[in-house]
Amino acid sequence: MWQVFYADWQMECCGTPFAVGEEVSWPLLLMDADDVLGGGWSDPLSTLAGPAEGAVDATGAPRLARAADGLVAAVSGVTAKADGRRRGLLCVERHSDRWAETTGHVRAIRLVHQTWAPVSPGSRTRVPVPGERSLETVYRCPKWFGQGRSGALVDLEVSGGAPPGP
Repeated sequence: MWQVFYADWQMECCGTPFAVGEEVSWPLLLMDADDVLGGGWSDPLSTLAGPAEGAVDATGAPRLARAADGLVAAVSGVTAKADGRRRGLLCVERHSDRWAETTGHVRAIRLVHQTWAPVSPGSRTRVPVPGERSLETVYRCPKWFGQGRSGALVDLEVSGGAPPGP
């Protein structure tokens, strides 16, 4: 079981709503958790082991890591530890068709309610407050999220072995 973050803007732009029990297929990107909604993530972090395949080419296509259960994720920007493991937050990346998608079944959906604060007193620009978020369990992911909801955290069950290369 993998936990995947699906950002509100990714869904609102070009995503398709889904429900618990449905099969989905998404391009995934393992991101540094500190780069997503101000950081402060703990539970949903994933670890991908083994060497990444491919290399960043002239078009910027990232390297890929594969898990034995069939999960494949781009790992651009996540540094491997000495043992080859990469740890970060798996995110849906709808704006790239440069790598294979992971197919799996949705087992749970939690909407992410993120706290935002002005960058300075009186500013209209707001930034996410690290670690200040709550989760709301839902059956179906919405197309439109509204104020305070920044995406969905999805439990994705993947099985079937590693897919063919991109």
